[in-house]
Amino acid sequence: MTARDKDPNGEEQGALYDIMAAALRHLEETAEERPSLEQVAARIGYSPTHFQRLFSRWVGVSPKKYVSYLALGHAKQMLAERRTMLETAEGAGLSSAGRLYDLVMKWEAMSPGVYASGGEGLDIAYGWLDSPFGDALAMTTPSGLCGLAFASECGREAAFADLVARWPRARYVEAPQTVADIAGPALGGGGGVAQLALIGAPFQIKVWEALLRVPSGYVTTYTDIATAIDRPKAVRAVGTAVGRNPISWLIPCHRALRKSGLLGGYHWGLTVKRAMLAYECARADAEPIPAS
Repeated sequence: MTARDKDPNGEEQGALYDIMAAALRHLEETAEERPSLEQVAARIGYSPTHFQRLFSRWVGVSPKKYVSYLALGHAKQMLAERRTMLETAEGAGLSSAGRLYDLVMKWEAMSPGVYASGGEGLDIAYGWLDSPFGDALAMTTPSGLCGLAFASECGREAAFADLVARWPRARYVEAPQTVADIAGPALGGGGGVAQLALIGAPFQIKVWEALLRVPSGYVTTYTDIATAIDRPKAVRAVGTAVGRNPISWLIPCHRALRKSGLLGGYHWGLTVKRAMLAYECARADAEPIPAS
């Protein structure tokens, strides 16, 4: 299902994403004020009953409960209660390639030569899609999704320039339908398989592979990632590699926190990171993670 297909209740996914993105921004901006359902619904332009139905279907919990996941102290609580040590996550039945509920991911790394050459000889298609976290730019190669950026804070022009700068010698072609067919399972919520094509240096790919083992609704730290890839002293380098992740959300760099429990940075903005964590925690609470 692409981002513009209809969900089982007849709502266009694109329209639903627009509603939810506006609601998330408003909830995030007014979290300390604890706005009522009626206030949020009025801001979005829906009746309270209809808005609650849409929101609960999208997130899995009520708007009121969701606000608690946006609290500033929630990251510290997650670190205390939902921390997963990467080396034991799989054995505990918590990991299935970063489990995005009904999404199955496969990935392959491009050759080091492709990365070293700046993507020379590589054809990359791109297109803009709706997402739960605002405007999303997706880029694909014949091997799969290679780039996913969120433009709600930085804008479309900056998001596009950021991804292009990673592979400056590639040939870029606007192909929205091709991109939607590949990225749709990741952003449309319709299940299926998302094929990822990782283009990066060997060390970066090791870090990204470790991130894929962090389950949805759980968090880790840069130190844990460094230990998991057998580079315990390379915490700073790990942080840099996390920040250079080209496929945000699917390679879940938003699940990496500082040891103190602070959110740390996020390439596409802390508002987006906080919303992603809250979204996943809400769904994890609504749907217990099954044992493998």
